[in-house]
Amino acid sequence: MKKATGFGLALFCTLLSATCFGQQTFRICSAAFPNCQQIADQYIDKGRCTIPPTATSEFTLRTVTLSTTVTKAVDKIPFRVAIRDKATKTVVLPTKNKVKQIDVRNVRSKCRKDDRIVLLTPDDQYALPHNEILVN
Repeated sequence: MKKATGFGLALFCTLLSATCFGQQTFRICSAAFPNCQQIADQYIDKGRCTIPPTATSEFTLRTVTLSTTVTKAVDKIPFRVAIRDKATKTVVLPTKNKVKQIDVRNVRSKCRKDDRIVLLTPDDQYALPHNEILVN
């Protein structure tokens, strides 16, 4: 009887903790901002993100507040940067550590035209629907 009760309690705790973690997934909106300007042309599924060759600013990932007229940058969050090669689709991590900002020129210097800069959030509480940025 004790084994069955112990197993039942362990199963209940596991299910409860999974439920609690499930409620926290992707609950904070975030977006990429070079020089405090949103990089996505629209904050919808079909929005596109591109970086022009002339970009020279600091690049950040921030939480956002959304309204029907404005997307406002709030707090910087740590992130990692990866680059997806256009030809091979290989993803490379040029930054080993999390950063809160990075110079766009440092990232672009490792890219070729039509590669994609991929932003990686530190955990699953941050929703980042536009995490790939096309390099022009």
